[in-house]
Amino acid sequence: MKYDIILAGVGGQGILTVAYLLDNAAVRRGWHFKQAEVHGMSQRGGAVYSHLRVSDQEIISDLVPEGRADLILAVEPLEVQRYLHYLGPQGRVVSNIQPYKNIPDYPEDEVVLGALLALPNATLFNAKEIALAGKSPRSENVATVGAAIPCMPFGVEDFDPIIEELFSKKGQAVVDANKAILRMGLQAGLLFKALRQEGVEAKVIHAIIDKLQPATVDASVASAWAPQLKGNAGRLLEALAATEQKLPCGPETVSQLLK
Repeated sequence: MKYDIILAGVGGQGILTVAYLLDNAAVRRGWHFKQAEVHGMSQRGGAVYSHLRVSDQEIISDLVPEGRADLILAVEPLEVQRYLHYLGPQGRVVSNIQPYKNIPDYPEDEVVLGALLALPNATLFNAKEIALAGKSPRSENVATVGAAIPCMPFGVEDFDPIIEELFSKKGQAVVDANKAILRMGLQAGLLFKALRQEGVEAKVIHAIIDKLQPATVDASVASAWAPQLKGNAGRLLEALAATEQKLPCGPETVSQLLK
């Protein structure tokens, strides 16, 4: 087993914490890992990235070859475009959709989102909303790891002891909040991926997940939702556009919107 990841974001978004979680998850499984230093501008707002490789065999190089990455994991959506040349033919992109507008000519939100939705193997989620729902606004990076679990050789249980270790000095409430955020990210990632595998358009999946209460998201609804989402996409998008409040996630949510 070998798995190559490109981590992408900007300074201040906690890329080092993402790398720490993944590195230690690999160590706890008895795997080898190599991580290149986080490169880029050290001050808040500068573009940063890192190469992370995990394997059950010895790893020689700490750099992911171009065209070979299994995953681009991005805390900032525009940064995905900077590293697409690293992505392998079957590689996946997992990206937060909340922009960090660190340059004066940052593209319009619709342009950035549209580029992500056009990717064939992308999972999108809103790390800010998940972190706020978990009452830990600075934990967008933990939400990002959670959303990526369905695309990585790890399970959610791999990260619990690392979160305990990382946040224990801040108190049990902070530990519990980050565990909850990890799981909310996981459910968002699972639901997006499952609906894509069912053949639902990415823009439709994004539209409905964007309207859900993060704490209620449950990927088990995917099989019930998929036929309705594929058969009534236009009506659903209209209904979602008219919906002002966040919706609870349940088997009947889509049916209720289409009434």
